[in-house]
Amino acid sequence: MAWRMAGCIALLAGNVFADISTPLVAGLDPSRRPPEAPVIRAFEPPPGWQARALRGIAEPRNGTAFLKDQGAWYTPFDRPGSTGVYDIRGFYGEGGRRD
Repeated sequence: MAWRMAGCIALLAGNVFADISTPLVAGLDPSRRPPEAPVIRAFEPPPGWQARALRGIAEPRNGTAFLKDQGAWYTPFDRPGSTGVYDIRGFYGEGGRRD
């Protein structure tokens, strides 16, 4: 029984480490982007992007200057988060808190 278990483990370990030739997510040098990685050459914000990003933020809108440089970078700032009383920006409708 122990020999069978050892054989199974060796077989599985061999399969796990067999295909090491494919590069990892960061490539072989994590400090450099792989040459085949996608590159954004220009960013054109879709219509209404800034209005959606500023939804639920009352004037004066202090601390939102970063939006002008946001570009195509991902940010959770302009996406709905928690629901109910925690929806302080009103992304989910009238259930959100209004201060």
